[in-house]
Amino acid sequence: MRRPMVAGNWKMHGSQATNQALLAELEGHVRPDWPIDIAVFPPYVYLADAVRALEDGRIQVGAQDVCAEAGGAFTGQVGASMLKDVGCSYAIVGHSERRRWYHEDDTLVARKFAAALAGGLKPVLCVGETLEEREARQTESVVARQVDAVIAMHGVGGFADAVLAYEPVWAIGTGRTASPAQAQEVHAFLRSRIGAHDAKMAARLRILYGGSVKAGNAAELFAMPDVDGGLVGGASLSADEFRQICAAAAVHH
Repeated sequence: MRRPMVAGNWKMHGSQATNQALLAELEGHVRPDWPIDIAVFPPYVYLADAVRALEDGRIQVGAQDVCAEAGGAFTGQVGASMLKDVGCSYAIVGHSERRRWYHEDDTLVARKFAAALAGGLKPVLCVGETLEEREARQTESVVARQVDAVIAMHGVGGFADAVLAYEPVWAIGTGRTASPAQAQEVHAFLRSRIGAHDAKMAARLRILYGGSVKAGNAAELFAMPDVDGGLVGGASLSADEFRQICAAAAVHH
């Protein structure tokens, strides 16, 4: 049985004061008997604060990005070993906003995936199609290409210590959400794509849905057999909303 995961991507939001209040609320809400993994992904400058605030370990901390290089003369970048050093457990790679606004291609994302693993972090690999690609019926070819780039660089073995997240670009921050059936269809395709290389690993791999996950739709999404939790954006900035999403995941473990 795959253990569900709910990950809160804060994007470029927050301050020391608001983060402290949010984390304190979250800690009060999270029940220790929930059979799920929970992680928050604050901006870089707040990572160490979040780790200190969440010392009991019920909520883990991850980074929103990681440098493809291990270290050296790369001004402005943050390496995986540094993130591990301040207490991070995860790093998101290939988020659609990184691909779109910062022109990260599949090869760079695959290198970041490798860098995260080498630095002792679990990569959360994001894949997904744009609205134009979905309307052109290219969803499967797009997400296959994005996953295949990682497999081509590292083999399928890297997914043993990783999380996959399907985030349809057309549903991020738009209020539009893939229907549970649409999400399930792509998740099942992704699992079969990995399964063609290693069936046991594919069966164990957690595939999260990301794309306007809210308290109101989480239960329906998480009820799908191949949806193992959520990568949550805006709703993760509300302690009550995030708690309800986590509770929905706990029910469908």
